[in-house]
Amino acid sequence: MELRQLATFVAVAEEGSFTRAADRLHVVQSAVSAGVRNLEKELGARLFDRSTHTVKLTDAGDALLPEARATLAAAQAARDAVDEARGGLRGTVLLGTMQAQGMRAIDLVGILAAFRVEHPGVAVQIRHVGGSIAMAREVQEGRLDLAFVALSGNSPPGVELITLAREPIMLAVPDGHHLATSTRIELAALRDEPQVDLPEGWGVRMAADRSFAAAGVARTITYEVNDTATLVGFVRNGLAIGMLPRSLVETPDGITFVPIRDHPPEFRTAIAIPANRRLSAATRALLETVKRNTCR
Repeated sequence: MELRQLATFVAVAEEGSFTRAADRLHVVQSAVSAGVRNLEKELGARLFDRSTHTVKLTDAGDALLPEARATLAAAQAARDAVDEARGGLRGTVLLGTMQAQGMRAIDLVGILAAFRVEHPGVAVQIRHVGGSIAMAREVQEGRLDLAFVALSGNSPPGVELITLAREPIMLAVPDGHHLATSTRIELAALRDEPQVDLPEGWGVRMAADRSFAAAGVARTITYEVNDTATLVGFVRNGLAIGMLPRSLVETPDGITFVPIRDHPPEFRTAIAIPANRRLSAATRALLETVKRNTCR
């Protein structure tokens, strides 16, 4: 059994597709298929149920997956030890990030600049894959090594969250709105107000939804948009009210922010790390640089 075969098996399992696994491994699809067939022959068991549209793990494949991941992690740890003995870390770290507006609390460029000075042999690849829930899932499944996310409450399965920054989420209304003169607002007062928000699975949306649910208040989300700038435009032009941290609004002209009195939501920026596998030395080093430059 070769490490290459295990890496191919893990890629197919995590991607759910031979084609996507080939893209991930930068090989032709026939090589992926051959690698899986050879591994199945060596183990004497089918690892995948294949159909025209889906690829799913069999019971044998499901049993092999955590062991394959552990073996690959141990092999990486051995390479890391040799690299460190030779005088420097090497490798690649896949880092997930939120949209630029959601990263205001994090000096990402500064972190990466400091990390390059400390570890010039490590390449950091930046990826954005949907909202915070999606990126946490990518970390859990091994497609990302680390990810900046906006999640609060319990950590998703297989993921540990390290909180880096916190900020209250406030009600954003256009100047002149009848709620703009309030010093604090009860969520019940927003029951019939048209609201604009980000998609489900995004940090701000999840925090706001959680607060409304805790208050027992139904929301009326009239508009759902996928970037903060558009959300701010809807509020500024009087189409709807919104829930936002103040720092996410670059130019607050025309907008009044009102604190929430009951069950105030919080925008919490965290770094998501896998809880189900060992971090590579390069990933651990980047995590330490992140914590050193952000935790407060």
